[in-house]
Amino acid sequence: MTKARSAPVDVLDGLLAAREIVVFAGSGGVGKTSVAAATAAAAAVRLGGKVLVLTVDPARRLADALGVEHLGNVERRIPDEEFKQAGADARGELWAAMLDTKQAWDALVLEHTPDEATAYRILENPLYHNITSRFVQSHDYIAMERLYQVHQSGEYDLIVIDTPPTRNAIDFLEAPKRMADFFGGRLLRWMTAPYRAGQGRGARVFEVAARPFYQVADRVLGGQFVHDIGEFFFNFQTMYDGFVERARAVERLLHDRRTTFAVVSTLEAAPLREAELFCSELDDRGFDLGALILNKALPAYFRDPGGHRAAVTLSEHAEPVAQAVAETAGDGPVADREAVGRVLRTVGESFLNFEVVAQRELELQRALPVVPEVVACIPYFEVDIYDLAGLITMGSCLFSDGLFSDGALSEGPS
Repeated sequence: MTKARSAPVDVLDGLLAAREIVVFAGSGGVGKTSVAAATAAAAAVRLGGKVLVLTVDPARRLADALGVEHLGNVERRIPDEEFKQAGADARGELWAAMLDTKQAWDALVLEHTPDEATAYRILENPLYHNITSRFVQSHDYIAMERLYQVHQSGEYDLIVIDTPPTRNAIDFLEAPKRMADFFGGRLLRWMTAPYRAGQGRGARVFEVAARPFYQVADRVLGGQFVHDIGEFFFNFQTMYDGFVERARAVERLLHDRRTTFAVVSTLEAAPLREAELFCSELDDRGFDLGALILNKALPAYFRDPGGHRAAVTLSEHAEPVAQAVAETAGDGPVADREAVGRVLRTVGESFLNFEVVAQRELELQRALPVVPEVVACIPYFEVDIYDLAGLITMGSCLFSDGLFSDGALSEGPS
């Protein structure tokens, strides 16, 4: 298990300043996409530089969180005017993109094939779309390829990656190795052997009669379909050297000291358990676990001794407090002493109940089996995070001297 050399800090300033890529992972429903976007937005404001947030989650949540439409494969800058409307002056630039699997695959084929004619034979093959969208975790691989391309461009000081939910994130991590294994594997050689025997494009699969599988496939699926399969994989295999070399480069980048992982969870039992397992997976695979971010946590003031004393006073001595409130109000709308007493008791008892939950959350944090460099909390917000202003406010919770904590959003349980 990874053990921190010292007590973990609760802000991301140092981690983000020292890294170039931060990969956000977490189970569904914990607010991972919002946290990733909020971190990127706050980093653009707080740290400056050119920041990109890229989602590889097929769900289209990032565009909604940033309040932009038509987010696609090409990076798009969030205008400075959007920051000004959100009440912030960005020191840097915020860019956003969402992986377009087909567009990214097309570009990859054009890059890795030995010539343009082979590339277009692949792109025009009837099987191309189905295979690249559904075969061998192609979405996960192309996501890693896109990350590599963006990083190699050198255009961004910080790249924030929003991955699919945790179970799929394991596939995301393994995609480069799986793609390399596929290109060098027996299955691909077996599927292309008859076509290679027929000397390439335009040739019939002459060995159909000699191979039971191809004989049945030719009868059931039709000779043209079998021909298309052989031609597609024969041409696809011409990209072997480029794919394998790039897959290994992507693996090296993920293990590079410039890359770190941030796992997002709530303090509920199921997502926290999944987060712990994923942290262990990262540790076992030699990835850098930089941060664990606990979203929707109860604010620290629920563990404040002064708050506890005030809550006890309200719940146990509601009548005299209510009498004082009623006397102060005179003939006003809160003059009903019994009504005021009931409200005060309810407030005090509710605070004490939340205090118990807050203490339980603290104990869960202390019991974490893997302790990364940063363990940070984002408090529960009463309102949904739906625009850039909300994202900046949310992200400021992860920075020292948090900016924009002027009450734009109310913290605490509803």
